[in-house]
Amino acid sequence: MGIVLAVLLLGGVAAVLVTGGDKDTGTATKAVRGVIGSEKAEFFADPRVVEALADRGFTVGTQTSGSWDMEELPLDGYDFAFPASKAPADGLRAKAAVQVKDKAVTAPLRPFYSPLVVVAHSAAARVLAGNGLATLGPRGTSGTLNMEAYLAAARADRTWQQLKGAEDHAELRGTLFVTSTDPVASSSGALYLAAASYVADGGRVAGDEAAVGRTAPLLRKLIQVQGAQQSGSDAPFRDFVSGVGNPLVLVYESQVAAQLLAGRPMGDLVVLYPDTTVSSDHTLVPLTENGRALGELLSTDPELRRLAVRHGFRPQGAASEFTAATAGHTAYLNQTLSGVRQAPVPTGKVLHEMALRARDQGDTA
Repeated sequence: MGIVLAVLLLGGVAAVLVTGGDKDTGTATKAVRGVIGSEKAEFFADPRVVEALADRGFTVGTQTSGSWDMEELPLDGYDFAFPASKAPADGLRAKAAVQVKDKAVTAPLRPFYSPLVVVAHSAAARVLAGNGLATLGPRGTSGTLNMEAYLAAARADRTWQQLKGAEDHAELRGTLFVTSTDPVASSSGALYLAAASYVADGGRVAGDEAAVGRTAPLLRKLIQVQGAQQSGSDAPFRDFVSGVGNPLVLVYESQVAAQLLAGRPMGDLVVLYPDTTVSSDHTLVPLTENGRALGELLSTDPELRRLAVRHGFRPQGAASEFTAATAGHTAYLNQTLSGVRQAPVPTGKVLHEMALRARDQGDTA
């Protein structure tokens, strides 16, 4: 038995030596671990991304979490946190400051961004357009969502049955609403509230408790009509593509673009760009030197930027990269975001209070 074990152990050592010697880049491997929003899970799991990172001396392990939920996680053992927008990143950086004394290390990086859009099934999109809530392009696969008209419908608790043309579609029943993620846990859900608040308050960004209170009843309607919500944007989009759930779902444009660039079937999907929306700046907060090195690499390396575009993201500071890659998909994508106004985003503190009030968990006095 001892001889057999010795042979097996020697064989195992030999196997490790052979495997480890297959590729020597001359660079010491940096093993980094991070917590990321679910919308970036496919990017980091892509074998091409894994290989590109390995060629540059990185192996990256990730755990997914809702962007706001990241603040509740212990940061010990992580090299970076990568939420989907600036507001939760600011909170994470403040938390990290307690354990990372060098403030230069934790300075955030924003490698890429993505606007929020609403995906709709074609029947729903046509009914919205027929009732002045949306405008469709010539092919009917993309258009704009009229946010003022939509919010007015939400205030009035309008149902699909009250919209002309809906009677021909059995699936269009019940209250008209857009499915979003939980705003207390997820960045996309909170940013949805930021855009809605901005429109509802006459183009003013919420800056204090009084501003939050002015739109809180409407925001509560937008959230509570949905019932249970997901904490990440990946699951609602997958449900929509598979034909499950609500006919209107808030997602990142990157999720649609990735579907197109991968050549996956689009079915009857229609992309509606809210005429007032928010772009989500995917913000990496380094927690160690290695985490910072990874963030800089994602921001500057041409191959990793190209792969980020393949996953639908718009690289910061280089619109041409996204435009060139998606040139064949303009029937779905508004490459230049023409006709789309960007709403300013409140501070993290205000946005969090807005989310709590929408969920009826905040101070309602």
